[in-house]
Amino acid sequence: MVYVGNIRWTDEWRLSQGEGVSENPVSFRTPPTLPWFVRPGARRWRCEPAPAEVRDFHTALPGHTPTPLTELPSMATELGVGRVFVKDESSRLGLPAFKALGASWAVHRTLAERTANGGDATPVTLVTATDGNHGRAVARTARLLGQDAHVFVPQGVHPRAAAAIADEGAKVTEVAGPYDEAVRRAAREAEAPGAVLVQDTAWAGYERVPGWIVEGYSTLCAEIDEQLSAAAVAGGPDLVAVPVGVGSLAQAVVTHYRSRPSGHAPALLSVEPRAAACILESLTRDEPVTVAPGETTMAGLNCGTPSSIAWPHLRAGLDAATAVGDTDSARAAVDLAALGVASGPCGAAALAGSRAALRGDGAAERRTALGLGPTSVVVLLSTEGPAANPHATTVERAGTC
Repeated sequence: MVYVGNIRWTDEWRLSQGEGVSENPVSFRTPPTLPWFVRPGARRWRCEPAPAEVRDFHTALPGHTPTPLTELPSMATELGVGRVFVKDESSRLGLPAFKALGASWAVHRTLAERTANGGDATPVTLVTATDGNHGRAVARTARLLGQDAHVFVPQGVHPRAAAAIADEGAKVTEVAGPYDEAVRRAAREAEAPGAVLVQDTAWAGYERVPGWIVEGYSTLCAEIDEQLSAAAVAGGPDLVAVPVGVGSLAQAVVTHYRSRPSGHAPALLSVEPRAAACILESLTRDEPVTVAPGETTMAGLNCGTPSSIAWPHLRAGLDAATAVGDTDSARAAVDLAALGVASGPCGAAALAGSRAALRGDGAAERRTALGLGPTSVVVLLSTEGPAANPHATTVERAGTC
């Protein structure tokens, strides 16, 4: 037997799925029970807030407008809660995902620091690795600011997503390996003169720029506060569900809701692909670990190693973590589309994870752990639109991936 937390994985089941026996169970797609981790007391943890000037920076950008927070009464009925809202990031600063918030702020801070340190006006090359959305956001920001961009994409990124990055004027290098290998290649490339690494994951010795990216995401959370208040939800949400790759957006969400000195603190739920559940595995082992990512249509979440600066926040501030399969996220995307919310597989993971947590066997215990009742308010972060990730979002096709 192999155990992940309190989840039992049998070699017999794996073999029945055509998989070999492995000591790394989180890379498999469809386990027989719900992957689940819960940390009592997370809502009592506190940290420092994000800088207030980030919101002002984004507000001043051309074309900036807050993305919608859409209420879905039928989802509230399905999930057995009072109200459900979806933060729809399918169009953010002209791009089909939230990533422009972090890239724009980080590039702004990077170039401002370069100027302050005596750098000349010669364009630099902004280097990054991406599963799709972050790379396009860096490429777009570079183009708008007259800089160059070089983006490394791992295997599994859809050709149309890579083409969209190239269409922004960036040089695109395809890497015959997973996301972590693309990050290593980008880091080496950024050592060249005139190059700057703008990566949305951190490791020892490289944490400042990823920290700026996380700060950039705080605008999304500030918008939710205002939009919920306008919808007569004065106390804020009771649960926020966040799709997770390396954990940078989740770090921003934890920072936002755990930096309040008093008042109501919502439960925070992270949702990953079962094929790449590095945060769930790290939480279960109580230390950051690397997993071997498998194949998934949730390409933007297909990451094997937690960000070093995200990990302390996620370890202390997340209430729960789960993982979902491609069919689950595809079904959620279809259902969201029927309700007027355009979501890609990664964005729809928030709904898929909430469904898994709040329904089915053991749901009563999980709902109690999250502090949810029939009047609770749930916010789902739909982090991308279907244009961001051209992978299948129909239930039939996702089941074959």
